Amino acid sequence: MIKYLKSLPILLMLGCSHSRNTATTNEWIKLFNGKDINDWVVKIHHHEAGDNFGNTFRVENGMVKVRYDQYGDFNNQFGHLFYKTPFSHFHLKFDYRFVGDWRTDAPSYTNMNSGMMFHSQDPYSIRKEQDWPISIEMQLLGGLGDGKPRPTGNMCSPGTDIVYNGKKFDEHCLNSSSKTYEKNVWVHAELIVLGDSLVTHIINGDTVLQYSKPSMGGGVVTGYDSTVFQPGKPLTSGYIALQSEGQPIDFKNIQLKKLR
Repeated sequence: MIKYLKSLPILLMLGCSHSRNTATTNEWIKLFNGKDINDWVVKIHHHEAGDNFGNTFRVENGMVKVRYDQYGDFNNQFGHLFYKTPFSHFHLKFDYRFVGDWRTDAPSYTNMNSGMMFHSQDPYSIRKEQDWPISIEMQLLGGLGDGKPRPTGNMCSPGTDIVYNGKKFDEHCLNSSSKTYEKNVWVHAELIVLGDSLVTHIINGDTVLQYSKPSMGGGVVTGYDSTVFQPGKPLTSGYIALQSEGQPIDFKNIQLKKLR
């Protein structure tokens, strides 16, 4: 017993040292280097993966800018910019702001609307005429200047399902409890994803939405490869992507920490 007590401080010190080492190896990874999008893959509806049609996603002044000034008709050319590596358990944080003028030839729901997709299918598995990636979306909305509340950090589910308050959520989008943020205002967003378990949305430091058990299912997505879509399959990991829907938007400070 005396021998054990003498060795206890050493064991405690070793335990503390291990904890510190674990913490310091969990560093934030800069997904966007502020200079280019070489680590990212573009996929735009009606175009093959890798074709950055109209220079939709561009880098200027340390930001990823989503623009449509080189388009003719919008033609439902919804786009996504995918990071090259899939993730499972992670804490993602980024800043965004809506700017400029919405494309009036885009669907009306895209006004002051964008998103951050996660647990998405591989961009190279998305067919040319597939409209949306099978994924979960942290939907980003901005106020329309009419004084009406329009929360951001919502959840939308293209080709997927979630569980909310203990039961399957049957609608496509689920509103958060966030405040409304207008155009030209930077908003800090965070997403904590634990595989196919708990998902947490955070806006400007406030937890605004939580849900669980993301899986393939639901509707909305069209033109997909039937071998990729497997209803009921738990979404334990996948790709992260910035969205373009017809509203100019800027992204910066895109960082991720892997979680155990």
